[in-house]
Amino acid sequence: MGVARLFLGVDGGQSSTTALISDEGGAILGVGTAGPCNHVGAAEGAAKLKRVVAECLDSACKQAGLNPKALTFASACFGMSGGSDDKKILLSEVIRTPNLIVTDDALIALSGALGGQPGVVTIAGTGSIAYGRNAEGGRARAGGWGYVFGDEGGAFDIVRQALRAALRHAEGWGPATQLTEALLEKTGEANANALLHAFYTTQWPRSRVAALAPLVSKLAEEGDAAAITVIEEAAEKLASFALAVRSQLWESRSSVRFSFIGSVFRSELLLSRFRWTIDATEGCQTALPLLGAAGGALLEAYRASGVSPNLDKLLTSNF
Repeated sequence: MGVARLFLGVDGGQSSTTALISDEGGAILGVGTAGPCNHVGAAEGAAKLKRVVAECLDSACKQAGLNPKALTFASACFGMSGGSDDKKILLSEVIRTPNLIVTDDALIALSGALGGQPGVVTIAGTGSIAYGRNAEGGRARAGGWGYVFGDEGGAFDIVRQALRAALRHAEGWGPATQLTEALLEKTGEANANALLHAFYTTQWPRSRVAALAPLVSKLAEEGDAAAITVIEEAAEKLASFALAVRSQLWESRSSVRFSFIGSVFRSELLLSRFRWTIDATEGCQTALPLLGAAGGALLEAYRASGVSPNLDKLLTSNF
């Protein structure tokens, strides 16, 4: 009997790193997690990337009963937050495989959400982007241009629009809204103007501002008109991104599957408006995501080796 072929999928994010080791049939053998590994080019960044990946791999190997120092993967895929251009050489120093794929986090999110099949995924966390791949392998994106010039519909943008509504009310040219009181109570600031200036300081990085988005969603679900507008407009922007990707990759009447991933979609109002907008478009259908980004990285590792795993095994694995 030959040596079992093993596959590795890694989601390297800004908050954490997750590694999955599986066999050729699709059974998950080990799962490992570690801290963030987004590498920014400095020497300490390179060392951090290699250290975190090694820790993550060691953890997964320990669970699988494997020796990481004696392990060669048939294929390995890393989906990296912040881009992939400068990471392949560094990762090749940590992982042994004849088939190393280093790509961005949007592709592995798409692959995971749709089980490796063609379609479009909309990702909305702090920021936002829509990404798609068709049956011919063509790829396209919309959005994802950062908080200054884009990221419409993401959590940071939702809070930004909520604060703008509060400022309009404070200055007398916008309708009354509970957003003002709620934001001030949550942040401890005296008024909307003070909150605006606080958000410009280092005490309020984008991630901290974005963490206030569920408050806006809660007020929308309670009936605040300004909050409803913010959430519904965010949903429509995200749906517009997804439909823009469709128009780049498919003919207008083609049937296309869509999915979604990210903290913003925890808002029931936003999710329902997003799905309604897409499902109302001819040939378009939304679906719940099947797997997370790490699962998508694993599917891309299989894909690169021409292997078709048992998707049911992956879907029923507890990882």
